[in-house]
Parts: sequence; structure tokens; C-alpha cells
Amino acid sequence: MDGGGRVVLAVNGKRSTAKKRANNASVGADDRLVLPRPLRRVFRFCASLATGRIHIPAHTGTASTLVFFSAVGLYGMSLGGHTELVAQATTSAAGFAVEDVKVSGNLQTSEIEVFQLLGLDGATSLIALNVNAARKKLTELPWVEDVEVRKVYPKTIEVRLKERQAFGIWQHGSELSLIEKSGSVIAPLRDNKYAGLPLFVGRDAETGAAGFVDELADWPEIRNRVRAYVRVAGRRWDLHLDNGIVVKLPEENVPKALQLLARLDMEQKILSRDVAAVDLRLSDRTTVQLTEGAAERRQTAVDARSKALKKAEKST
Repeated sequence: MDGGGRVVLAVNGKRSTAKKRANNASVGADDRLVLPRPLRRVFRFCASLATGRIHIPAHTGTASTLVFFSAVGLYGMSLGGHTELVAQATTSAAGFAVEDVKVSGNLQTSEIEVFQLLGLDGATSLIALNVNAARKKLTELPWVEDVEVRKVYPKTIEVRLKERQAFGIWQHGSELSLIEKSGSVIAPLRDNKYAGLPLFVGRDAETGAAGFVDELADWPEIRNRVRAYVRVAGRRWDLHLDNGIVVKLPEENVPKALQLLARLDMEQKILSRDVAAVDLRLSDRTTVQLTEGAAERRQTAVDARSKALKKAEKST
């Protein structure tokens, strides 16, 4: 039995020793520093690099240095605002300098104005040219309504303009301006090239011009004789005809007044007589103002008639 007892003790002793080793191992593992997962790869890479297990190609240091200084240079240019200048110079030297600008659709806008706004100086790079910025600058020209700017490599720019259309001349105070049909001012009137356009005078005349001219479409004989449309107090219109007659239109029911004027002219040739003004402002009566010469002649005729009547009365 003693022999059996020794065997049992030996086995128990081995088990006890293994248990102690396991406990010691777990304590040692708990005491070690465990790196976070992202840092483990970095640590392994540094260890491999230090032991020579990773091969580094030749000239890698030189290339890395060049990349570093290039990045620093680009960052410095960006901070100093010189990036565009450097890009212009680099791409121009590479054969992309703008040498030809094709402008189309410009009847009122000169090509010189286009060149100046684009800032072309013979060294402008086509690659570095900002098309959107160029388009925005060109739309600031007075006559330009819309514009398209295209790059045609390697050295050409195409500029297609859509210009505004002059509808009339607006006189406000002592200033004369060209206006669109919408009433928008295009530019100041500088020469007599547009003398054939209708003249609109007065406050708010430019905004109501197109609508009123369209209202005269049914009376072309009258409209063709109008030389100026004068807006009175922002409420009604006076028509100044080519022979100096002023037609005073009412504030409302303008078509009825124009119809009456057309009938008077057809039946009595009122617009061909020595008349200074035809007043149609009142719906129940029409007032005709004679010219100064016609009024004097009329007064002379009236006086002569009065004298003749008095003389006839005395003789009887």
C-alpha cells in the first residue's frame, strides 16, 4: 500500500506543479504592456526595418526628399497667392500659351474690350485660364447678355457673345440712354447711330415703352409719325408727331381716343393743319389748339368779319 501511496503522491505533485506554472504564466501575461491594434503593425514594421527583413529600393531617400520639398514649395505658393502665376509660367513654357482668340457675335462689343478683360498678354496659359472667371468678366460689358468661352487646345480661345438688342432711347433729365424692350438700360447714348430709334421721355417711360408702342400697332399711320413718347406724371402719354403736333392722350381708354384721332384725321385732315395740339384727355370733348401763326390769322379773319358786319349794320 505504501508503494500505491507513493504513486498517488507523485501524480498529485506533478499536477500541483503544472497548476502553479499556469498561474505564474497568467500573472506574467497580465503584467505585460499590450499595444493597441493599430500600433502593432507600426511596431512590427519598425522591427522588420531594423532587423533588415524589409528591402528599401535605391534612391528612395532622394525621392522622398524631393517630394517633401515640392510639397513645402506648393504650400508656400498657396499661402503667398502665387500658385496661378507659377502655373501660368510653367504651362506657357510647355507650349500652351494663348496665341489666337476667336470672337463671334459681337456687333457692338469691340474685340479689344474682350482682350483687355481676359487679360491676355502673350504669355497667358490656356491650361491655367479659368473659363468661368473669364465668362463672368465678359458679362460685365454693357452690350453682353450672355457669353460662352471655350478652350481649343493647344493655343486657341473661342468667345461667342450674345448681345442685347436696343429698342429705344430714354431721356431722363439731360441724360440719354439706350434701353432694351424690357426697359433695362444698356448704355449711355454716345453717337447718332441710333437716331432712328423711338424716343421715350420722362420718369417711368422706359418701363412702359414697349407695352404702349404695341398698343399703337392698330394705328400704324399715327405710330409712324411719332417722334417722341412723353410720359406725363407717370400716368399717361403725350405723342409728339413729326410735324410738331402734340397729341394729349387720356389716362384710360387709350384705344378709343386713338380711334377718334384717326377718324378726325381721315375726315378733316386735322394732323395736316396748322395745329399745335389735339387734346383727347376728356372723353366727351376734343380740344384743338392752333399754332401761333394760325391763331393770329384766325383772329385777323374774325376781326375783319366783325368789322364787315358792323359796316353792314350801319349801312342799313
